Amino acid sequence: MNAEILCVGTELLLGDIVNTNAQYIARRLADIGIEVYYQSVVGDNERRLHQAFELALKRSDIVITTGGLGPTKDDLTKETAAKIAGKEMVLDQESLKWIESYFKKLGREMTENNKKQAYFPQDAIIFHNDNGTAPGCAIEIDDNKKIILLPGPPREMKPMFENNVIPYLSKLQEGVLVSKVLRICGIGESKTEELLKDIIITQSNPTIAPYAKTGEVTIRITAKASNKEEANNLIKPVERKIRTILGNNIYGEGENTSLESVVGKLLITSNKTISVAESCTGGLLAGRIINYPGISAVFKEGMVTYSNEAKIKRLGVKEDILKKYGAVSKETAEEMAIGIAKISNSDIGVSTTGIAGPSGGTKEKPVGLVYAGLYINGKVYSKKFNFRGDRQTIRERTVISVLDWIRRELLTN
Repeated sequence: MNAEILCVGTELLLGDIVNTNAQYIARRLADIGIEVYYQSVVGDNERRLHQAFELALKRSDIVITTGGLGPTKDDLTKETAAKIAGKEMVLDQESLKWIESYFKKLGREMTENNKKQAYFPQDAIIFHNDNGTAPGCAIEIDDNKKIILLPGPPREMKPMFENNVIPYLSKLQEGVLVSKVLRICGIGESKTEELLKDIIITQSNPTIAPYAKTGEVTIRITAKASNKEEANNLIKPVERKIRTILGNNIYGEGENTSLESVVGKLLITSNKTISVAESCTGGLLAGRIINYPGISAVFKEGMVTYSNEAKIKRLGVKEDILKKYGAVSKETAEEMAIGIAKISNSDIGVSTTGIAGPSGGTKEKPVGLVYAGLYINGKVYSKKFNFRGDRQTIRERTVISVLDWIRRELLTN
């Protein structure tokens, strides 16, 4: 069984709203073994919406829409779906009472156009909305084709999907899709694929798919089986092979694991305090580290020492070092790391200094050149990076690379 996600709303086409609904729905459908081959976005136009429905139903078993269920005249999703299904729109009294009670609880008067939201295609399975005035519904055209209509706001759509759509679809579906996500840092997508090429070439079930993000790579291992336990048993041997090949380039697993959370746990577990001194990253590194709850137990201080004067006065960087080697140099990065560690009395001192651009680069020191310093266990080290991209990308890649460096040092010390 496969599905198409059709998101309705001119504001999506104009870029006024980021379409997070499609991502959420696609992931949840995969959890119950329903594959998504197509995702579409269409504006609030009846003719184009009608065409989008026709095309989607030709190539998919299930069409799931979000948006266009409001009370205004340009909210046309239900009416268009009813025409496609050959069904009349009828008033559902229970839904009308539900909407009236919603307004009553808010202490607001329900306008006449809200009554429109209580009309549904005949014989539709109605999903009540606990978080808004737009109920959703499922329309069964025949044994093989279904249309599911959901509200657009994520705070309304997500609970309705979990409480109504998942149980509805689970009854129709045989088998499940289960995915395991491994998170990688320190090697790029092409290198990851090269190392895993033998596994990828011979894949069948489970499948292995690498995805690139800024400074990171994720690998999704997906197995299809009759139940979750069977799927997990298919995933385990493949995961073991991948872990053997990639080693500690894998920093974590799961959709919600972050590099800073892994670093935070390692710092707290090892009881090592840390402070950071930043130039080109301008506080981004400290911000990422303190994202982790409980990090106050080990994070002591963060400084943005952007100017040479600040490096000298705040961190004790020697003036002759700056004159001889420049602010963007391994010598300065090391001095900064030592300085912040000593000033804050931290076990670990970390520094960043570089040229984020778009100007300021030279032939010897181009835009994207970054040095990082790390003071740990009484010794200081430095690393040189050459990044590409715009100013923000260079800063973000610096932060990710430094966090990964800290992680690796904590694992070996």
